[in-house]
Amino acid sequence: MSVRIDIAELRPERVAVVPSPLAELGMALHALTEPGHHPALQGWVTGVTARLDSHLADRMCEADFLWRSTFSDLFLPFAGVPGRDTLPGASLAEDLGLLDKLSDEQFVDAALEFSCAMPYSSPAPAILSDAKLRRLALELAASRGPQQVRFTERLLADPPWVRAWFRQFVEDCDEAFFAEAWARLRHQLAADARHKTDLLRHRGLSEALASVSPALTLDESAARITVDKLGEGRTTTGDGRLLLIPTSLGWPHLSVLHRYGWQPVLHYPVNSPEFAAPPSVDQLALRMTALSHPVRMRICRHLARSAYTTSELAQVHGMTAPEISRHLGVLKKAGLITTRRRGRYVLHQLDVTVVARLGSDFLEGILR
Repeated sequence: MSVRIDIAELRPERVAVVPSPLAELGMALHALTEPGHHPALQGWVTGVTARLDSHLADRMCEADFLWRSTFSDLFLPFAGVPGRDTLPGASLAEDLGLLDKLSDEQFVDAALEFSCAMPYSSPAPAILSDAKLRRLALELAASRGPQQVRFTERLLADPPWVRAWFRQFVEDCDEAFFAEAWARLRHQLAADARHKTDLLRHRGLSEALASVSPALTLDESAARITVDKLGEGRTTTGDGRLLLIPTSLGWPHLSVLHRYGWQPVLHYPVNSPEFAAPPSVDQLALRMTALSHPVRMRICRHLARSAYTTSELAQVHGMTAPEISRHLGVLKKAGLITTRRRGRYVLHQLDVTVVARLGSDFLEGILR
């Protein structure tokens, strides 16, 4: 499972690493509504929530489907501006100006993408004029409660009203808490963007992507970037740009905008967590599967305490050596145990560090 970006027509000078105030505000809203995704931001979330105006907090709940469970492309409007050549604004006002350049159709489609399962990486009918798609949007909104229904009805009936509402909401968030946060965060983001840009110029795209995340790989022969994620998707830069947008509030999320007709965007966290190189999604699945067997769990219980030979484990568990060897092979393939030779004996031991990381690796894998 992965998202693939075709870069066959991408010219080196068309790759840009640029911070976006609106994108960072979107990530701030996500952290405020889903603090469990971002334990490192607990102090900041608590401080902002404590002083948040109750009216603004209510409005934050009104459209939280745009940032709670995932991250709406409305916060990356530069990617959808016609021409596929637009960079993020230097200020929140400039980013909002770019949002104004999106058509009503683009705005509504992006707003309903996650909550109403609109088509994403392929051409789709125009929702504002397609009665069947409008009914589907309202049906799906109904399953998420009356508040979602009211917002979707207003969005379909009066896009300009919702656009004005969204702009005013963003500006009020900026005044309430984001301007202060952005004044602090923008320097870190700018420094990271300069570093990645230097890598692009002097080392090439492969090393720049490697510095962004180990989940990104470049196949130069196939002219394709692969993003290791649980979801599936495909897009192309065509003769447009590839945008890399850093976020200080985003870990563990590595977002990929691969909306049909928009510029591809990699929205990546700059503050590396303690474990900087998590396993791939496939490797994570392999480890979880390996530990799901009760016999292998009991074997791990012994190997966590000391090193054992296959024969010793067979005796302890009342099994044959070949049976134990098969279980050890599964654990070793998953990278959960290490082996070392002592004379004519081969000793196996649990890699406690790897096992201790499974919780954070699992969280990053499903939220990446």
